[in-house]
Amino acid sequence: MVKPGPKNLITDVAGLKVGNATDHVLRSGVTVVLCEEPATAAVQVLGGAPGTRETDLLEPHNTVRTVDAVVLSGGSAFGLDAAAGVQAGLREAGRGFAVGPYRVPIVPAAILFDLMNGGDKDWGRYPPYRELGYAALAAAADDFETGSAGAGTGALTATFKGGLGSASSVLANGFAVGALVAVNALGSATVGDTRHFWAAPFEEAAEFGGLGLPAPFPQEARVPRTKMSRRPTGMENTTIAVIATDAALSKAEAKRLAIAAHDGFARALWPAHTPLDGDLVFALATGRSGRVPAQEDFVDLCAAAASTMARAVARGVHDAKPMPGDAMASWAAR
Repeated sequence: MVKPGPKNLITDVAGLKVGNATDHVLRSGVTVVLCEEPATAAVQVLGGAPGTRETDLLEPHNTVRTVDAVVLSGGSAFGLDAAAGVQAGLREAGRGFAVGPYRVPIVPAAILFDLMNGGDKDWGRYPPYRELGYAALAAAADDFETGSAGAGTGALTATFKGGLGSASSVLANGFAVGALVAVNALGSATVGDTRHFWAAPFEEAAEFGGLGLPAPFPQEARVPRTKMSRRPTGMENTTIAVIATDAALSKAEAKRLAIAAHDGFARALWPAHTPLDGDLVFALATGRSGRVPAQEDFVDLCAAAASTMARAVARGVHDAKPMPGDAMASWAAR
């Protein structure tokens, strides 16, 4: 039996807090996942157009095992500056990997492309993402806004506004799994021309509308809906996410959890993992449960990673808010 956690947010995983910084004039923002204590981390990139920082460090064969925070940001490559702001805040707090008398905060990051969403990107010499990252870290808490907030502020999909989504699951074996995702996909989270979500089979308690799958199933839904039908380049994409658990995992197991969570993308977005998406999942294992999962429990964790991520994707699109000047309609407004 799997059920959502008390908040149905990634912060149901003990040891994590989330902060957003949002600029609605810019139509962009930053989201930070703060590890209260350094957490074991890994990453899996399956999209063909990623923008990242510190992802090589996360490979299981490399030295540093834990991270202090993870950053999801808008702004395309400009948004990678957000990690510097988070790093500055962590340094002020005395956090970081110890190297002699110095501490170096470890802050992997990933970005999505939201430059062509109608926001004012005339920011002058330096982009604002470093300061947004610092502000997002300062806002880190157990509760946080979803939808048109943080890294999901300016996100778009092929059919509706995208957004920041989150969900959690508590497994029968007691382990918790949480997902956080900024949905800016080339493809669509909804079936054909309908408001029904591809992730409907995994929905809990009408968390994204309770519509189920359409019946009869529309034959035209087999044809992928992509941004390329509206704009020939189709380059303004990417879904970036974090999957987390309170289980005690090795880096290799964390990477396997990230791989499994990508199945949630495939369940919730059509198409996913395209050459024009930078689709990426970070994995965090806080170890707060104090338990190492047995093999059968780890299989259940991986399955929950996929289903929880699918739910988070749908919730990100569902929670997006209509705003003046929107480049696309929100799910709620249609």
